[in-house]
Amino acid sequence: MAKLKITLIRSLIGRPEDQRVTVRTLGLRKLHSSVIQEDTPQIRGMINKVSHLVKVEEI
Repeated sequence: MAKLKITLIRSLIGRPEDQRVTVRTLGLRKLHSSVIQEDTPQIRGMINKVSHLVKVEEI
Protein backbone atom coordinates (compact mmCIF):
# COMPACT_ATOMS: atom_id res chain seq x y z
CA MET A 1 0.00 0.00 0.00
CA ALA A 2 1.24 3.50 -0.82
CA LYS A 3 2.42 5.96 1.79
CA LEU A 4 1.70 9.68 1.96
CA LYS A 5 3.90 12.39 3.45
CA ILE A 6 1.61 15.09 4.85
CA THR A 7 3.05 18.49 5.83
CA LEU A 8 1.21 21.32 7.62
CA ILE A 9 1.91 24.48 5.59
CA ARG A 10 -0.77 26.91 6.82
CA SER A 11 -1.52 28.07 10.35
CA LEU A 12 -4.54 26.87 12.30
CA ILE A 13 -5.14 30.29 13.87
CA GLY A 14 -8.70 31.40 13.15
CA ARG A 15 -9.74 28.05 11.65
CA PRO A 16 -12.94 26.25 12.68
CA GLU A 17 -12.64 23.68 15.44
CA ASP A 18 -13.46 20.73 13.16
CA GLN A 19 -10.48 21.59 10.92
CA ARG A 20 -8.18 21.87 13.96
CA VAL A 21 -9.32 18.46 15.18
CA THR A 22 -8.82 16.92 11.73
CA VAL A 23 -5.24 18.24 11.50
CA ARG A 24 -4.45 16.96 14.98
CA THR A 25 -5.97 13.55 14.14
CA LEU A 26 -3.67 13.32 11.12
CA GLY A 27 -0.79 13.62 13.60
CA LEU A 28 0.31 17.16 12.78
CA ARG A 29 1.20 19.42 15.70
CA LYS A 30 3.33 22.37 14.56
CA LEU A 31 3.67 24.39 11.38
CA HIS A 32 5.93 22.66 8.81
CA SER A 33 5.78 19.37 10.70
CA SER A 34 5.37 16.22 8.60
CA VAL A 35 3.94 12.76 9.15
CA ILE A 36 3.85 9.63 7.03
CA GLN A 37 0.47 7.88 6.79
CA GLU A 38 -0.90 4.93 4.84
CA ASP A 39 -2.99 5.85 1.80
CA THR A 40 -6.47 4.80 2.94
CA PRO A 41 -9.92 6.23 2.13
CA GLN A 42 -10.19 7.57 5.69
CA ILE A 43 -6.89 9.47 5.47
CA ARG A 44 -7.81 10.77 1.99
CA GLY A 45 -11.11 12.10 3.40
CA MET A 46 -9.30 13.96 6.18
CA ILE A 47 -6.82 15.39 3.66
CA ASN A 48 -9.68 16.60 1.45
CA LYS A 49 -11.26 18.38 4.41
CA VAL A 50 -8.08 20.37 5.18
CA SER A 51 -6.48 20.37 1.71
CA HIS A 52 -5.97 24.15 1.88
CA LEU A 53 -3.79 23.72 5.00
CA VAL A 54 -1.58 20.77 4.04
CA LYS A 55 0.77 19.59 1.30
CA VAL A 56 0.67 15.92 0.31
CA GLU A 57 3.43 13.93 -1.40
CA GLU A 58 3.31 10.27 -2.39
CA ILE A 59 6.26 8.19 -1.23
